[in-house]
Amino acid sequence: MKKIMILAMAISLTTSVVSCKKGADKMGNTILNLGGESDANAIIDFNNNFVDSYKNTTKSLERFLKYADDVVAKSKDAKFMVLPLMTTTMDYTLSRIKEVPSGFGKDKAAIEADFNIYKAKKENIEKKIEELKSYMNSEDYKDDKGAKAEAIKKEIEADADALYTSGENVMARIKPATDVAEEVILKDHPMKEYIMSSKNVMNSLDSVVDLLGKQYTGKFNEAEAQKKYDEFAKLVEANSKMNFNVKDQQYSYKKSQFETFNKTASGFLDKYRKLIRDSKEAGKIPDIDLQQIDSSYESVLSAYNTFVK
Repeated sequence: MKKIMILAMAISLTTSVVSCKKGADKMGNTILNLGGESDANAIIDFNNNFVDSYKNTTKSLERFLKYADDVVAKSKDAKFMVLPLMTTTMDYTLSRIKEVPSGFGKDKAAIEADFNIYKAKKENIEKKIEELKSYMNSEDYKDDKGAKAEAIKKEIEADADALYTSGENVMARIKPATDVAEEVILKDHPMKEYIMSSKNVMNSLDSVVDLLGKQYTGKFNEAEAQKKYDEFAKLVEANSKMNFNVKDQQYSYKKSQFETFNKTASGFLDKYRKLIRDSKEAGKIPDIDLQQIDSSYESVLSAYNTFVK
């Protein structure tokens, strides 16, 4: 069973610039199967909806897998802690995806295959959680001594592994196409330089959390961690020094969002320095430091997504 750790994902969960759409041109036609503006926009819409779904689903899976563990423990020991309330919610972002856009060209079939697996496994897991709830509410565990709970837990874990794999495959395949569609759409946009610079910051941040995820499950390497810190800090500093001077007044409110993004990125650096210091002393990355990094990463990601929307 894969260890659940959002930080271990090397894929950026960033939103692309939906509200900054412009016309597509020959650049997109030569790289993707873009027949016009609608194709570029469809790619970005698919990216944003899938990113939101995948992010929320991975968080839900943490709760579901913990619940399955607790159900097994409870079914074997009636005196075990009281089970938490468990609910499944409608995934509205996933429901917005009606099909995989044709603009993905030769990758469309592969994306579609993994996307269908992702949806199927997500649905299976939610059904299994409801089955566990019914099993516990009816106290059927008194008849089989928790055997069904054990079986369902294994099914959920297997489906979760398949969901992670298919989800990561989709993310990896749609990112290059989304980057191209985004550049096409941003070609003449007033905020292009600020968005692209901020995106570079996020790409560096994703590289940081990927490294920390690997070092958390392996061995802490101070030199590698410091190198990533220096690279990220340099980009944050450059982005923070940019004078947000957009003449189009309809984007004037974006200045404060740009500043907030840079502020949260600087806050991440504070947590990162602490992690390096603590990890050096402990010889490994402490859980508390990783949790703080995870929380700080979410703040930076949220600020970025707010800015580019």
